[in-house]
Amino acid sequence: MNAILRKMGVLGPSLALLFGAQTGLARADISDLFDPVTSMFGTSNKYKTEITPDVPADDLYNEGLAKLKAKDYENATKKFQEVEKRFPFSQWSRKGLLMTVYAQYEKPAYDDAIQSAKRFIELYPKSPDTPYMYYLTGMSYYNQITNVMQDQSNSEKAYQAFAALIEKFPESEYAADAKVKINIARDQLAAKELQIGRFYLTRKNFPAAVNRFHTVLGKFQTTRYTEEALYRLTEAYLSMGIAHEAETAAAVLGHNYPDSQWYTDAVALLKNDGLAPQEHGESWISKLSKTFKPDKSERGVTPLTAATGQ
Repeated sequence: MNAILRKMGVLGPSLALLFGAQTGLARADISDLFDPVTSMFGTSNKYKTEITPDVPADDLYNEGLAKLKAKDYENATKKFQEVEKRFPFSQWSRKGLLMTVYAQYEKPAYDDAIQSAKRFIELYPKSPDTPYMYYLTGMSYYNQITNVMQDQSNSEKAYQAFAALIEKFPESEYAADAKVKINIARDQLAAKELQIGRFYLTRKNFPAAVNRFHTVLGKFQTTRYTEEALYRLTEAYLSMGIAHEAETAAAVLGHNYPDSQWYTDAVALLKNDGLAPQEHGESWISKLSKTFKPDKSERGVTPLTAATGQ
């Protein structure tokens, strides 16, 4: 036994020298290697548990409002998101998400605002603030609408969001402005269809052009582009040699817009081919014009009626 102890006494310092020479570890560090706690998890000085201060919800919320007032929208968003996460299943969570949407919208970070607003609507469908979330969703798309030479998907999405607001909350304080925005979005969509139809006309792809003008009449007849669409239909059908459709398009145009320059031009086109405005009952234009009702108008623009008045 004594021999074994003597050997351990010799080997102990040798190990210390070996570790010290090869790794530069101090003696105090060597002892850590044989400590089952510090060897696995490190010393208490290296890994300290951080305790987050228990800040009341209203204090965090007010900090977010202060950031918002200072137009520091990014940090305001972070504060409101913290309120939502730290106080789930409470009114503060709902308020935090509501103000997150607003801060993102004001930044602007429209895509983030849209996603946050949709989450609010899913979580709180019956909240008094839900109509406002529909409105901010629509406005986030609306503010990204581009000119008609570019993609109009944001016009379509804005229209859908505002239409959903009006359908679900017709008495909402945001409904009136939503209707105005819908009209503008519809104008954009109609203008895009017309622009594509004109392009097809220049390429002499008359059937494709007719389809686009048909869309204007079918979906956007109360927009300001209806007159031109009817004129372009007259032009396209004359080019295709389909006289009865050309005459009907001009007749419906003259009946609804008798003082329009587009009607004057349509009459001139027909006259060049020995034709005149005349409604033909079998024409799809005539049938379409008879399906519209006055209450379809969304801004006081009278929908199309047939030239015969039937």
